[in-house]
Amino acid sequence: MSTLTVKAQFGFEVKKLKNGKLCETSNIMTKWIENQGLKRAAVTNAPRPNGELLVSALNLSSFFEVFVIANECERAKPFPDPYLKTLQAPNVSHKHAFVFEDSASGVKAGVAAGMPVVGLGTRNPESLLLDAGASFVIKDFGDSKLWEALEELENRAVIQ
Repeated sequence: MSTLTVKAQFGFEVKKLKNGKLCETSNIMTKWIENQGLKRAAVTNAPRPNGELLVSALNLSSFFEVFVIANECERAKPFPDPYLKTLQAPNVSHKHAFVFEDSASGVKAGVAAGMPVVGLGTRNPESLLLDAGASFVIKDFGDSKLWEALEELENRAVIQ
């Protein structure tokens, strides 16, 4: 089974909340992830109370199976420690994981942990995320670049 590592600090999603619900593209993404049977984790540099509040406000508490707080690791982002810890809980290889990140330090951490990183260009310039090592950058979860990459992954899985 594959895993999906997802960053918890979706500050841009909070702005898009409508009546306590995620925006439509986020709902489509979470449903796709669940339908694929992917494992899910949230990794954040935010303090635990802030991270838990944000995940709860987005109604994602039951979505994430693992929740890692970077300052509870030996080293926080941009070091790979939070993402490496994330892989331990579900016992998943970095070769079967990918990351969504909206910060340069998070992109660097995911890349240093050996995972491809999809940059979320919602609060930082695309060039900053690409320079940090993101495979590509999306505007939101409805971005065609993301869905083309996911389709390619699905096709590769079928061939294997």
